[in-house]
Amino acid sequence: MGRLFGIDGVRGIANTELTCELAMEIGRAAATVLSDGCRRRPTFVVGSDTRASSDMLGAALVAGLCSVGADVIQLGVVPTPAVAYLVGTYKADAGVMISASHNPAEFNGIKIFSGNGFKLPDMLEEKIEDLILASTKTYVKPIGGEVGKLTFAQNAVEDYQRHIMSSAHCSLSGMKIAIDCANGAASMTAPTLFNQLGAEVSVLSDKPDGVNINRNCGSTHLEALAKYVVENKLDCGIAFDGDADRCLCVDEKGNVIDGDVIMAICALDLKSRGKLNSNTVIGTIMTNFGFGKFCEENGLRFIATKVGDRYVLEEMLIGNYSFGGEQSGHVIFRDFSTTGDGQLTATQLLVMLKRSGKSLSELASVMTKYPQITVNLKISAEGKIAFYTDKVISQKLDEVTAALGNTGRIVVRPSGTEPLIRVMVEGSDEEQIKTLANEVAELITTRLASK
Repeated sequence: MGRLFGIDGVRGIANTELTCELAMEIGRAAATVLSDGCRRRPTFVVGSDTRASSDMLGAALVAGLCSVGADVIQLGVVPTPAVAYLVGTYKADAGVMISASHNPAEFNGIKIFSGNGFKLPDMLEEKIEDLILASTKTYVKPIGGEVGKLTFAQNAVEDYQRHIMSSAHCSLSGMKIAIDCANGAASMTAPTLFNQLGAEVSVLSDKPDGVNINRNCGSTHLEALAKYVVENKLDCGIAFDGDADRCLCVDEKGNVIDGDVIMAICALDLKSRGKLNSNTVIGTIMTNFGFGKFCEENGLRFIATKVGDRYVLEEMLIGNYSFGGEQSGHVIFRDFSTTGDGQLTATQLLVMLKRSGKSLSELASVMTKYPQITVNLKISAEGKIAFYTDKVISQKLDEVTAALGNTGRIVVRPSGTEPLIRVMVEGSDEEQIKTLANEVAELITTRLASK
């Protein structure tokens, strides 16, 4: 992880940590690095979510890009995966999304995609960082007609919606669903998309005002969606996050269907249709223990990577695997997308549900989840660094690992996108894992609070 770039771009509180000045520098540096060796001026597509700060940061970023001679196609408010898709459709050299995903409105972020729709590899992000942080740097300063031009895409939303619709193998007619748009980018795309796919759609949290993105709604707050689905006797509910690159679901009984269970349902269906390359699924170290058991029982191979859908995709590309994802709802169908896409995932899941003739709770029963406790601890940047060298914490983690034995595990990791350390314990004994998770959380807080 770099000094500016985390596992999902540059993140921070808008206008204090992620400033206009930094956004402009990112634009200049990205255009300079990504156009190296090009014989023509580069073109960037730029999209954003619904945060109040997105226009401000987007304007600064675009100014930076144009100031070094890059042309920009402004997409407007679109999901992150729409940027990844449209960069190729519009024959651009790179794409940029202004979003902080599932974080509250005061945060924002900048993530960059290459011309093939993939998130930038670490090597290129490091080059961009080095240029931004260099004590001396010289950017080209074109004048007159050589300055970059800004144009506005007229059909970005429709082009993306058509792409998702093309992945569906049947109509969703007869299905009654609710979608929670998190007052984010999905508000612009999802209601029309799922209506056009044929479902009877109830829409929640689709009135963004710049500050209500992810506020008590979306994939991080499923309570209202679950209640709505049960009260209205719907087939299921789908919840997106602020930039709609992930989705979680609730079944007809109001039970949460997380990314691990979504992957289990989809993996079986893909295998049955010969669409699962090497019968392999890529997950992360945070994937539930039960998913590994599910794979063993169904003749599937499971490979775990570091947390972050970029690492899932990296492993998929290395082994030419077609399917993978995260518990958080980032799911990658490589036949259709180069990144996690909440609306694509929802479409694929709903098509499988319709084709099966079963309820979502029946489909979800293919996997038994192990009890899992996650505690999020607010820790400073200095504390996150000190975590790696604290011997008392390390000894405690060894003790917990020994106590769990073969019946569970503990994973403690600093978040790559938030000022948090996450403590996750899972195992067959729920009371035991609660106790162990709280003990570890208290120790980490005590040891690192003063950092």
